Amino acid sequence: MASVALAASILLAGCDTDQVSLATNAKANQPVPPKLLAAMVEKDMDLQSPILVRLFKQEAELEVWKQTRSGQFALLKTYPICRWSGELGPKMRQGDRQAPEGFYTITPGLMNPNSNYYLAINTGFPNAYDRANGRTGAFLMIHGDCSSAGCYAMTDEQIAEIYALARESFFGGQRSFQVQAYPFRMTPLNMARHRNNPNMPFWKMLKEGYDHFEVTRLQPKVDVCDKRYVFDAEPPANASPVNASAFRFTPAGRCPVYQVPQEIADEVAAKTKRDAAETATLIARGTPMAPVRTGTDGGMHPVFVAKLNPQIIRDTDGTVRTVIESSAPGTIPPTVNPPREPGAVTMAGTPSPAAQPHGSFALASSESKPAPAARPAAETGNMFTRLFSSDDRPARPSAGQSEGGFTASVSRLFGRNEEKKPPAVPTPTPKPVQAARAPAPASPPAAASQPAAKPQAAEAPAAEANVRTSAANGTALLPGAQPVVPAGTFESRWSNWR
Repeated sequence: MASVALAASILLAGCDTDQVSLATNAKANQPVPPKLLAAMVEKDMDLQSPILVRLFKQEAELEVWKQTRSGQFALLKTYPICRWSGELGPKMRQGDRQAPEGFYTITPGLMNPNSNYYLAINTGFPNAYDRANGRTGAFLMIHGDCSSAGCYAMTDEQIAEIYALARESFFGGQRSFQVQAYPFRMTPLNMARHRNNPNMPFWKMLKEGYDHFEVTRLQPKVDVCDKRYVFDAEPPANASPVNASAFRFTPAGRCPVYQVPQEIADEVAAKTKRDAAETATLIARGTPMAPVRTGTDGGMHPVFVAKLNPQIIRDTDGTVRTVIESSAPGTIPPTVNPPREPGAVTMAGTPSPAAQPHGSFALASSESKPAPAARPAAETGNMFTRLFSSDDRPARPSAGQSEGGFTASVSRLFGRNEEKKPPAVPTPTPKPVQAARAPAPASPPAAASQPAAKPQAAEAPAAEANVRTSAANGTALLPGAQPVVPAGTFESRWSNWR
């Protein structure tokens, strides 16, 4: 009973409910696909070279960047995001269904090979910046299953590729990789369109880190002080030994004097100036402002929207056929909530929220799909699973945890024994139309037939360490801070295997 009480006491609202186990399974050990291997050869990349991930909500895209033999990063592949939840803007509190925005450090212990959502990578929210600013939440993931309650959800096939790329980078010696999560691509046009959004001060801070990566193609070193992000900070070159040794700060502490390599500082300043001038020109020309959405719940890439909303075509001979977009990368579960077109009417007769611009859409329903079963942990593992075996990894909730009462939580905690298998996508019933090519009206299922909500879960703070080699000389003195180093390091996990 004490164990049950302890398990129930750690239930927190979040997206994922997975318990990390060290079980060896085929999902976590799938090889990198041949097409990706060929792309690496073409782009002068090694299989086990470091990676970096960028996420964009508005465009609903996930980018995987990989280090080339030159030492810089190049774009390997862009994945359309199947589902993300919330609105544009950072996650503020537990239960708000917001997918996080910011800079996150992924260590081997944040990789979940036995996820209820096929495979999962924990973003590590809340990071040092989030905690310093009082933001709460738990286990916000990049995972499969195309279902999200605060996460970035891919198809199972997509997350298998992303997971394999991350796994190989750890095998190659990368101690951690960076996930940069943005509301949109930080272009002058997007900054002009969202100029009235109350999150703009936060987004301008994110853009500084975005620009550091854009001009260097190197993973920026991210620190937090004075409750804000600072990038590529290092002690001043002329600092005395006493001052250099004092270059340690807490995320909420006051920023000391620091330097950014002069070459980086100059290039970022020049880019910032150019972008600001272009943004001002776009505003002066009357670029319309994007509405500040409230009450919406995330979006989905148009390639998945096209597949979930098939088109009905009447051929010249009178034959009516359903054409489903076949280019969607991966299997979409039939219970996923598709986006609605602007002005669509719900089953209750009320208009649904309009679609978000530029690839961000409102959802048909806020309900989630049924909770899949958990896979029991095995006692043995391979080289990669043993990488996670250190006891200092962040605590994880059990596979059945959800946002609910004690009784419901305990029953979910112990109620599932089998692994989820994604069902096939059903073929929609065609409906003849007079137009040559017109979209079929979406008919959401009745409320009574909606499946039970997918469990939500807690998260543990992620590691805050980033590893990056400084690439320039010179100084630009600014207030800054040093990296936050977690207690559970890559070295402690790796040493278990060695």
